Amino acid sequence: MTPYRIDIPQAELDDLHDRLDRTRWTPQLPGTGRRRGVPVDQLRELAGHWRDGFDWRAQERRLNEFPQFVEEIDGQEIHFLWVRGAGPDTFPVLLTHGWPNSFAEFRDLIGPLVARGFDVVVPSVPGFGFSAPPREDGFSVARVAGLWAELMRRLGYERYGTQGGDLGAYVAPEVAKADPEHVAGVYVIAGLGFPTEADVPEMTEDERAAFAAMRQQEWMSGVDHHALLRAAPQTFAYGWHDSPVAALAWMVQKFQEFTVAGAALTEVLDRDALLTTVSVYWFTRTFGTSSWPMYDTSGFAWPEGQRTVPTGVFTGPPGIRRFAERTNRIIHWPEHNTSRHHFVAMDAPEAMAADMAEFFAKARAE
Repeated sequence: MTPYRIDIPQAELDDLHDRLDRTRWTPQLPGTGRRRGVPVDQLRELAGHWRDGFDWRAQERRLNEFPQFVEEIDGQEIHFLWVRGAGPDTFPVLLTHGWPNSFAEFRDLIGPLVARGFDVVVPSVPGFGFSAPPREDGFSVARVAGLWAELMRRLGYERYGTQGGDLGAYVAPEVAKADPEHVAGVYVIAGLGFPTEADVPEMTEDERAAFAAMRQQEWMSGVDHHALLRAAPQTFAYGWHDSPVAALAWMVQKFQEFTVAGAALTEVLDRDALLTTVSVYWFTRTFGTSSWPMYDTSGFAWPEGQRTVPTGVFTGPPGIRRFAERTNRIIHWPEHNTSRHHFVAMDAPEAMAADMAEFFAKARAE
């Protein structure tokens, strides 16, 4: 395995700043708030901070505090973090990030996990950040899971846990299917047991009311990125890769829609953490290549999970446990966990680490 260190050339930073300086701003369309999309004044402020307040070199140094490597597996060059805990009885856990996110999603979670006795492995999904993109059509989450299982084998782990949210909630169960003899448990943020129209006849009145409320949430009713990226990812990638403000607007749109609390995005997530993720995409030119989970699908469906090994979730609702148990062996389904954002590791890393430790203690005991 080859040690890796992030070192973005200064010319790339200079180019970013030049493009931000030369932004051709669009006028604000009629309508209040975010009815027409990201408001111009909000994006101007955030772009100005990206240009003059955000310190990429400081963020780069922070990310480089984590040991990083690249390894070729099945023709794919994979970038990953490998942070080992202290002591003889550490337990390895494999974290898979979501879309549109990166390995940096977990930068505040790694420390709390290591403090609780975990070895932490964080690969970058192919096409995201510093991992090479897929070279052909038809790439799948099952293919990613096979890469992850082989990576854990090469790292020498006989038994490990796997975690994921968003895209990771599809990948993590597939790792258990690919490597059932070595995976002790699967932990997902949410998504299992989410009801659909087909489930309505089996639901109670309270469940129907919760389902109706769920469908009104912005993360359900916002821009349909699955349809957009399934239809024309190449078309939109031209703007994302040429204009940093276009890229920033897209990311702010999606991260705001993923804000469960309904508050302003920068009230929920640290804006430098958000800009670190946007910068990773910008410098690696991966807005287009990270779209493969959408353009290689024919439709959308909630994650189903797996029954091979025990499953736990950070939060069950709005999922319904009896629906999740159709396709999962659930041993951990807390009702009390909450987060203000879809990407829990960025909003509530301590709570997430504590809950993961509780689940994997149960899973290892089985």
